[in-house]
Amino acid sequence: MRMTRKLLEGYRKLKKEIPLLELELQEMVQGDNGFGNSVVLDYRTGEPRPQSVVGFDWKLYERRKQVLEGKREQVTAVEEWINAIEHGQTRCVFRMFYIDGMTWDRIAMKTGYSGSPDYPRLYIRDGYLKKCRIK
Repeated sequence: MRMTRKLLEGYRKLKKEIPLLELELQEMVQGDNGFGNSVVLDYRTGEPRPQSVVGFDWKLYERRKQVLEGKREQVTAVEEWINAIEHGQTRCVFRMFYIDGMTWDRIAMKTGYSGSPDYPRLYIRDGYLKKCRIK
């Protein structure tokens, strides 16, 4: 999977959505959330009469499961890309911001740039993205 800025920016959101989707799938299986009903026409009397048929909605379940797997693949791709960064400080900045969810002020304090809180964002992260030609 090719890394893009959009994928990086959406990483935090994806990490929050995965547990929700897992819980939703679990509720579909264990509770009544997976049941749906359809209307079929009953011709036993010779006249079409609508009848309700209730059952588990496998199409919805499989669709949600595919979405969950796609999100997991994206999260794994971002984490592998971050861990593959060779320069230690750059990798640390990416990990602190994207994986650990730190703010830029806190990252600046941890990396020794507390006097210039924009330095890690502008010169380390954005510089690396420009060097890799990630837009």
